Amino acid sequence: MSSLRASTFAAELEAAGGVEAPATASARLREVLAAALRRGREELAKPRSGYDSPVEVAFAAQDGLLLAATPADAGLRADPEAAGEREWLLVAATVAALVDLACPGRPSGPADLALRAGESGGALLLAYPAHVPPAELAEFAPVVFEEHAGAVDRLRAAARALPPGVLEAGELREPIGAGHPLRVAEADARLGAEYEGEQREEALLALLGGGAGAVVRPHEDPDPARRVARRILQRLDGMGKWGGYHTDFAHLARGFAGNDRALAQAAGEALLDTGLLAEKPSVGQRHVFLNPRRARDIRAFIETGEAPVGLRLPKP
Repeated sequence: MSSLRASTFAAELEAAGGVEAPATASARLREVLAAALRRGREELAKPRSGYDSPVEVAFAAQDGLLLAATPADAGLRADPEAAGEREWLLVAATVAALVDLACPGRPSGPADLALRAGESGGALLLAYPAHVPPAELAEFAPVVFEEHAGAVDRLRAAARALPPGVLEAGELREPIGAGHPLRVAEADARLGAEYEGEQREEALLALLGGGAGAVVRPHEDPDPARRVARRILQRLDGMGKWGGYHTDFAHLARGFAGNDRALAQAAGEALLDTGLLAEKPSVGQRHVFLNPRRARDIRAFIETGEAPVGLRLPKP
């Protein structure tokens, strides 16, 4: 980050005294933060974000909460379509940083997930219960955030630690939906490095509200290919595989037996062809995720079997 131009917000925050800034500086810091978040949202829409001056996320510790103001749209709490892939990845990095700073331990189930979301000037505000001294926040928030955000492709971002009182929490609510990517981000961060691959996916399913049987329940659809395709989408939705959260294409056939395994592979290709799934190439693998921009079509297909225009499923 040292090669990037310092932002106006970073300069004003430092001049005001950082986390030790007096309450009289709050109004001005709130103003320049709002401008920085607007700029960050504009940057996230570009092919490369933050390469002149970093996209900024602001952290604060106050009233028993860790708060993080992000450039993402506040509507993200209810609607996964409100963000593109890089925006999601920035938010996921922020959630992971909150969890690392709060050290809540592994949850025993969905009721233990504690992330809440609100709004700060139209931007997404995240909140996590924790008591963190301001000096500790100033020391560790930039480092912890960089550990998570530094790996996001075509993004340069930085965390700023604020004094208490700049961020106004307002009304905070749970992310809407058991498989909402915000909940997935928290659950994934709290699992740590204990699980990998399929074991990790199963552990995530359990934390988000039940095992695989509860998420990928049998359908009564009489068309085999449509039944398989709907089960694939339902399972990915249940695991929160939207936007930047992806899985190996080969995993789409997991849980199917006999001829349905080959049918699942072919159905996966059809879902890719019609844009319900999107692909992210990885080293030696094909990774896929649910396309947030097709969320309405995906959920209509899962819930009613109404196939979107252009979907050509394989014949059994």
